Amino acid sequence: MKTKHSGAKYSAIVGIGEKLSKLERETGKKYLKLNRGIPSVTSIDLSEIIPMIDFNSPKIQVYPPNSGLPELKEAINKYYFHDSTFVDNIFITAGGINALDLVFKTLDVDKIVLPEFYWGAYANLLKINSIESATYFSFNELKVNANKLSGSAVIICDPNNPVGNKYDDQMLIEVIKVLSDNNVVVIWDSPYRRIFFEWAEDDFYVKLAAIDNVIITDSFSKAIGLSGQRLGFVHTLNKEFNAELNINILFATNGINAFAQILVTKLLTTEIGQKASQKFRDKTKIDMIKNIQLLRDKKLLAEEFYQSSIPVGIFVILNKNEKELLEAYIGSVSMAYFTQKSKEHGEKFARVCIAVPHEEFKEYFDRLLA
Repeated sequence: MKTKHSGAKYSAIVGIGEKLSKLERETGKKYLKLNRGIPSVTSIDLSEIIPMIDFNSPKIQVYPPNSGLPELKEAINKYYFHDSTFVDNIFITAGGINALDLVFKTLDVDKIVLPEFYWGAYANLLKINSIESATYFSFNELKVNANKLSGSAVIICDPNNPVGNKYDDQMLIEVIKVLSDNNVVVIWDSPYRRIFFEWAEDDFYVKLAAIDNVIITDSFSKAIGLSGQRLGFVHTLNKEFNAELNINILFATNGINAFAQILVTKLLTTEIGQKASQKFRDKTKIDMIKNIQLLRDKKLLAEEFYQSSIPVGIFVILNKNEKELLEAYIGSVSMAYFTQKSKEHGEKFARVCIAVPHEEFKEYFDRLLA
């Protein structure tokens, strides 16, 4: 049997998780698995939401609308865009990675430019879709060279994965406008923002949605802790792109899980759902703030990554390498996995997820420095 080989690699993060599980079985020791990218400070309480869902409803038992349930798209329009866009510009996907894959399948560009340190799935999806990639090292570089990037696309992830740094919103909008004006497509991928910025006060997506050459991909995996439901969305104003995206969604998915769509709709639109979502975010933020402060107090945060930004995301970079942390029973991911241009430098550092209970986090890092 002949097999097509894309050149994509199995996820190093998944592989590290499997290694840690094996070590636990062999040693009987418990490892703090900070290699993962899932907020696990607490889980969202769905006990009052599930009884609100009619599992005998045709909405659950038959194919959902191809682009997504209208009520979910209306909720996203309100929750993200303050009712400033149209539901026809919103397409429901099977999580964030599916959203990106569909965008890459649909978009016709010369290349897609990634940040210096980027989520490995970007590069693998580009290989699977036979799209050329390049790297940028700063937002100023993008701004200065915008005319040279005409016909290409740029991915911006803020707060960033893997670095976990947050840049000034106004600066980001200025850079994105310059890129758009120079016929550069900006793929805005920020599944972490809604953990930290409350929808009622945050108008960033309103500003983004008004820019022509912007494609927004997002998911509910982080913001309300539902990575297992695999639900995300794509938004853009371009009608030609949207028409082709709709076709690609049809033949890639034939519609997205109806239960997940109804569940998220309830969380976004009902008072009970909003309270459950808020409680999840509040507890998650409190422990992450404590964890960042603990790392700073212990001089473990790699401050060089946060010179013109702040550590806000669910990840941070430590000035310890993956091996040093593993010796203290802490799972992490070497920064060498997240870059093409800076691998040697990246080997000195490790990415950890800080969205874990503070007391457990403190116990392991106290032991690291003991």
